[in-house]
Amino acid sequence: EVQLVESGGGLVQPGGSLKLSCAASGFSFRRYAMRWVRQPPGKGLEWVSDIDNNGPATYGDSVKGRFTVSRDNAKNMLYLQMNSLKPEDTAVYYCTKGNDASANRSKFSARGQGTQVTVSS
Repeated sequence: EVQLVESGGGLVQPGGSLKLSCAASGFSFRRYAMRWVRQPPGKGLEWVSDIDNNGPATYGDSVKGRFTVSRDNAKNMLYLQMNSLKPEDTAVYYCTKGNDASANRSKFSARGQGTQVTVSS
């Protein structure tokens, strides 16, 4: 059974940083692309970042240059380093699993329970 457990969220002031983690189990993590999405309060899901199984990553325009996705295939872990946080980054953040090594070829499902990030002074 695919399991994804996000952690690392919290309350941070504008301009601050957080690092989110996603612990994956129940599948061969190293074989699949992964994705971060977020859901701001009262809004729909928004794509944040994709990372292929071997590392190449892409980012949404709203986070490009501020967020960095990474993965440790030996530890079955996905990360999202978030810097220069803004109030509009406030959302529940989810990691999701693709069904291919390439994010471009993947359909994403099996979302975790999410972790809340609140950016406020």
